[in-house]
Amino acid sequence: MGAIAQSLAMVSGLILLGMILFLLKESLPLLNQISPWQFLFHPHWQPLNGEYGVLALLIGSLLVTLGSVLLAVPLALASALFCNDYAPSWLANIHRRALQLLAGVPSVVFGFWGLVTLVPLINQWQPPGASLLAGSLILALMILPTIALVADSAIAQVPLNYRHTASSLGLGRWATLRGAVLPSAQSGILAGIVLGAGRAIGETMAVLMVSGNVVQIPESLFDSMRTLTANIALEMAYATDSHRGALFVSGLLLSLIITGFMTLVAIARHQEVSPHGR
Repeated sequence: MGAIAQSLAMVSGLILLGMILFLLKESLPLLNQISPWQFLFHPHWQPLNGEYGVLALLIGSLLVTLGSVLLAVPLALASALFCNDYAPSWLANIHRRALQLLAGVPSVVFGFWGLVTLVPLINQWQPPGASLLAGSLILALMILPTIALVADSAIAQVPLNYRHTASSLGLGRWATLRGAVLPSAQSGILAGIVLGAGRAIGETMAVLMVSGNVVQIPESLFDSMRTLTANIALEMAYATDSHRGALFVSGLLLSLIITGFMTLVAIARHQEVSPHGR
């Protein structure tokens, strides 16, 4: 069984390596024309003029990811604590099933809901509605189940004697959670947050439908913007030559960012296992 798992892990690693090498091969023609520094920090993305700068797209991707994480994390932690320490077991099980169901909803469904419901609501408050805020709210809904379920699992693995020791010292339920349970589960919770952030920055369809798709650095939550993933999806169908190469460099950049996120998850998992000796 162990050999099979190692073989499957090796195959997965080889597939990932092959994809990165393919992206690198397709990116080299453009990287021979402009420097990575210019590609990252040039403020304009205007393929018709031969200008390929992803600064606005990169900032848009990072801001919408940050916004979604800030919105989803408090709700996910509340959900995990509710399931483990407040709800009766039957209600906790129903809540977990609902989260699992939400995690399985296709992203295009979130996009449809955001387009016909959320965007008009924001438009009544502050036009145009399709904005950084709409993208962050939709992504927060999409990554909430991932963070909540991983945090739930991490809190459930905290040894019961931690709670018993805190109770014997006279600490109340909330003081026990804040002083003993959450610090012990922080590595697992961090892993869930990073996994959620990785999904948010890689999401395409939903954020494409609600964020307005204007290539600019948003100056407020109500400004339209475009992410790297949406830009690739919108322009790859008609891109040629250098324009096509620039989109492959964008894909390579996204892959490196997500690889960085996964490395953080692996480090958090290692730190989670070590203190408990599991």
